[in-house]
Amino acid sequence: MSNFRNGTLYVGVTNNVLRRAWEHKNDLAEGFTNLYSLHKLVYYEFLETMEQAILREKKIKAGSRKKKLSLIEEMNPDWNDLYNTLI
Repeated sequence: MSNFRNGTLYVGVTNNVLRRAWEHKNDLAEGFTNLYSLHKLVYYEFLETMEQAILREKKIKAGSRKKKLSLIEEMNPDWNDLYNTLI
């Protein structure tokens, strides 16, 4: 989640990305995303198991901001809100 191009970034894991992104977009998720108004889904991955998802989340979080920006730019060079692509 982000608020705008090259803005604040949030990396998380969920078993339902559509529901969770909707919660963030509507300020129903307390915490970081609500505090920084992170309403745009700019990147996502689907993995087979929750264990894989958690390991991937940890790897992304441990990476540099430059690596995170590269992931987003490869999938979504215009930083569009991808939420509607999931509906």
